[in-house]
Amino acid sequence: MKRNKIVAGNWKMNLAFNEAQELVDDLLDRLEEQEDLKCEVILCPPFPYLELLTDFEFDEQLYNVGAQNCATYEKGAYTGEVSASMLKSLDVDYCIVGHSERRKYFNETDAMLAEKVNRLVENEMSPIFCVGELLEEREANRHLDVVCQQVEQGLFHLNAEAFGKVLIAYEPVWAIGTGKTATPEQAQEMHAFIRDLVRKKYGDKLADNMRILYGGSCNAGNASAVFAQPDVDGGLIGGASLKSEDFVSICIQASQL
Repeated sequence: MKRNKIVAGNWKMNLAFNEAQELVDDLLDRLEEQEDLKCEVILCPPFPYLELLTDFEFDEQLYNVGAQNCATYEKGAYTGEVSASMLKSLDVDYCIVGHSERRKYFNETDAMLAEKVNRLVENEMSPIFCVGELLEEREANRHLDVVCQQVEQGLFHLNAEAFGKVLIAYEPVWAIGTGKTATPEQAQEMHAFIRDLVRKKYGDKLADNMRILYGGSCNAGNASAVFAQPDVDGGLIGGASLKSEDFVSICIQASQL
């Protein structure tokens, strides 16, 4: 089944405000030049720049905006937190949940991530739910078990309607920011495995329609080979999303498949 590809850029904790302005200006110029761009583009800047991007988005309609995180709580005395409803009020449509950097550095558990997913779907936003194994887990041939647990504990409490809002991003932890990339065959194996999990839980229609992204040192040089796999529906792009030429190149490659 042919699904429309998605290319999502995760800016992480990068760029001063003026640099963010320059990047989005350049991205818009380059995206406007692509008259036949068929993929969906999502940009996920740091919190302070969300309104900058949603203002541009409203004017140009060339991309959607996502956040990089949200609170488990809806509102209240939680200093420093940002709720899903706050994001929604800024016209943010997507939010990354469970990125390995959040799991590692902020000790986010599957139970916490399930709560974040709940807050997002309650606010009619789409979680981009990240899963992936450590190098030692892959070398021990436990990679499928690890990802199965992450998917089941983070998402499978949802009913079918809520699950239909979810995107899953497979990011092998050993490939994030390392320059190493899963082979197209490794990516396809995991994506097909995730889709089969969804099929067994929710049935053929949801499984066939859901989009599963690949992340982990995905760049303009390797995107096409990975995205060509039948169960890979685009990418969650880190470092390359900070370079407008590279990011748009990835979008073009996704559109041609």
